[in-house]
Amino acid sequence: MREAPEVATTILGPGLDGARRFVDLLAEQGVTRGLIGPREVERLWDRHVLNSAVVAELVASGSTVVDVGSGAGLPGIPLALTRPDLRVVLMESMARRVRWLEEVAAALELGNVEIVRARAESCGVGGADVVIARAVAPMAKLGGWCLPLLRPEGRLLAMKGAGAAEEVERDRAELYRLGGGEPAIVACGSGLLDDPATVVVVQKVSTPGRTKKRTSARARSARRGRAS
Repeated sequence: MREAPEVATTILGPGLDGARRFVDLLAEQGVTRGLIGPREVERLWDRHVLNSAVVAELVASGSTVVDVGSGAGLPGIPLALTRPDLRVVLMESMARRVRWLEEVAAALELGNVEIVRARAESCGVGGADVVIARAVAPMAKLGGWCLPLLRPEGRLLAMKGAGAAEEVERDRAELYRLGGGEPAIVACGSGLLDDPATVVVVQKVSTPGRTKKRTSARARSARRGRAS
């Protein structure tokens, strides 16, 4: 379905024209460039663009958002179109996908988008308000990659499918160990989309290892005091 559904106006607002161009680019080049499967062309609006854009309801005004494993630009491009107040960093490790993202950002004149070629687990960047990932990896692995990219109290938004609750139950303890808080499952786009986006929200509450280092420093100080 290449024609935008009526609800797209409500969800995307002024970003609708840019979203139309994005859908056209994906429909024309996405399959041949290995970005989407052939069957996805007919469901680009509902399953991909609008499903991504509704997650904007979880993002505060003026936030810096890092889209990890951005691939075709989902969910980062729809978020940037919907919310020009956001700074959106598209993080992707594959050169051919980075080229695609650069072409799309230029074609859509997205001044609030930055593209970084890197892997989340090795980029060494931190301080984001929000890190978002869509169909990238299980929650435990995502926590290890994404929580270090966040500022304290920043939030990981993991877009998931029907198995979200089971995945959270399985990986909850590991998320705690990695410095995350209690995971919450949120449905975005309820009342707008027939199939709302399922998002697992994890707030960063601590940095692993920091408490241990402080304790070790106090212990060394105490030992020096006893020695003197």
